[in-house]
Amino acid sequence: MSPVVEIERSLIMLGGGGHAKVLLALATSVGHVVAGVCDPRLVSTGVREWRGLPILGEDEVLTSMNPDSHGLINGLGQMPGQDARQRLYERWRSEGFSFPALVHPFSWVAKDVKLADGAQVMAGAVIQPDCDIGANSTVNTGANVDHDTRIGAHVHIAPAAVLCGHVTIGDGTFVGPGATVGQGIRVGKGAVLAAGVACVRNVADAEVIMPAQIRRALKQLKE
Repeated sequence: MSPVVEIERSLIMLGGGGHAKVLLALATSVGHVVAGVCDPRLVSTGVREWRGLPILGEDEVLTSMNPDSHGLINGLGQMPGQDARQRLYERWRSEGFSFPALVHPFSWVAKDVKLADGAQVMAGAVIQPDCDIGANSTVNTGANVDHDTRIGAHVHIAPAAVLCGHVTIGDGTFVGPGATVGQGIRVGKGAVLAAGVACVRNVADAEVIMPAQIRRALKQLKE
């Protein structure tokens, strides 16, 4: 398994939803100190604590903090066709904050895998040799990424997805739960592969691939 990025700074969680819960468990399991959480929704409810962490305020509270003393965890989940997670990452990277790569201790990541800033590897994931995982990208629970695969920035590989060897995934793409991408396939930027698809051809930028039965059902609804 690739080592987690070693930092002496405490971390601050951005977001307090389901994805953030998983990341909090991951971060604490490998010894990181999470100092608190920033989340506008939690602030609006008036609560002061989330899963044992103090609620520090909305995201703007970070402007008063020193990037040299605090790292960030991008706790926003990613949905197909949405860029809120990417915008959050890019905003605070431009302010000098870093997002350390996080690797769950019960994943398996080959020693030569390259994990960019903010990459997240969840429990049960397998990433084989000579793979690159781009900035702010997630390889979610139980996903499998085989050898020589290149995953761009801001990509979400959903639980139980499988990328066979020599796959290329463009920036901002969403690979749904249980989807399979065949050997040597190239998937463009901003594409969406729906849950359970078997992708056996190259995919253009922003193209949406879904199972045939779902396409037929959608066509019937429009008729």
